[in-house]
Amino acid sequence: MDVVIPVAVVLASYLMGSLSFAVIVSRLMGLNDPRSYGSKNPGATNVLRSGSKKAAILTLLLDAFKGWLPVALVLTYGPEQGLGASTAALAGLAAFLGHLYPVFFGFVGGKGVATAVGVLVGVNGSLALATVLSFAIVLYFSRYVSLASMVAAVFAPVFYLFGDGVAWHATSPEVLSLAVMALLLVWRHRENINRLLAGTESKLGQKKA
Repeated sequence: MDVVIPVAVVLASYLMGSLSFAVIVSRLMGLNDPRSYGSKNPGATNVLRSGSKKAAILTLLLDAFKGWLPVALVLTYGPEQGLGASTAALAGLAAFLGHLYPVFFGFVGGKGVATAVGVLVGVNGSLALATVLSFAIVLYFSRYVSLASMVAAVFAPVFYLFGDGVAWHATSPEVLSLAVMALLLVWRHRENINRLLAGTESKLGQKKA
């Protein structure tokens, strides 16, 4: 039972993450599949290119919610089953992986920024706030959303170590989960990295030619 429950929690979290809300919301609102236009990324930013701000905001909130919910449930009800912060972190990572590689949508998912933020909110509100502030600062000075997202993701495990997670070893499940999320998020932005290096990445508010 000690092994079955954590495995079931992680699996359920992955399935929750596999709900591609960019696709679901677009279908329900009669919009084109976000995988068929723009960056072809099933995320809120690409949904915004459909012209529907409502759909984009709804996608953003739901993507964040599916990252937050598994973590929050484990931290709230897990102790009764002997589950702690480590299981919560793994549940968050599983939800994040579900967003990146959703089993319900041919394993073609988004880049995971909103879902990662949801996970951070569930883990620790202060951690999420520090990470979002890092994103905002980099975005303000660079105007590159992709760069701000990657920098914030890399700082998240660092903030955890120097914040409430200072008592945890650097190889704890909590820190490792955040580090893996950061590495995967950067990997999913590899095309953006190439454009940044080439000087062709679009800045916030800049219209493409």
